[in-house]
Amino acid sequence: MSSGSLLLTEPKNEWQLPYRGRVGMWSLIAAEASIFTIFVVAYLFYIGKSVTGPVPAEVLELPIFISVCLLSSSATIHWAGRALARGRVAAFQLWWFATITLGFIFLLGTAREWHRLIYEHGLTVSTNLFGTTYYSLVGLHAFHVTVGLLALSIVMTFTLLGKVKKEHAERIEVLSMYWHFVDAVWVVVFTVVYVVGK
Repeated sequence: MSSGSLLLTEPKNEWQLPYRGRVGMWSLIAAEASIFTIFVVAYLFYIGKSVTGPVPAEVLELPIFISVCLLSSSATIHWAGRALARGRVAAFQLWWFATITLGFIFLLGTAREWHRLIYEHGLTVSTNLFGTTYYSLVGLHAFHVTVGLLALSIVMTFTLLGKVKKEHAERIEVLSMYWHFVDAVWVVVFTVVYVVGK
């Protein structure tokens, strides 16, 4: 076989643009990470500078259970995406519902913690610097979890209506990126607020 015929049969490695949804999500994550960084730095800067109580050591309890729930939801959403990529819509639906449930339990736990802090310890956003920075940082994260749950619930609705198919797996993976980001941010928030700041 001549070298000329070899050149004709060799496949061309053409560069392709990355999936737009993935690029958009990475851009959003970068922007959101910058915002969270500002809030984390502010929290760390104001630790111990409140002139009145309560202080973190007096009122904060480690939210172990809800943290385990939220971090576990990264696994369930991953398994959901893998199931859909294989065309197993029923399994996808089950794992997706589990993700929503775990995220909801986390939000419910956060709400219970806030209720305890406000009504048992009198800690509000205007009580002192700790209250201001605590509710700002944890509240920002809770807002992102809420947005994520709304998006997951919309997908769940379409799944129940039979509109989600194997060909949507890449879009589901893009949404999963956001959820993984929310979970990763919680690791930082948990460390800063409940370990370092306490």
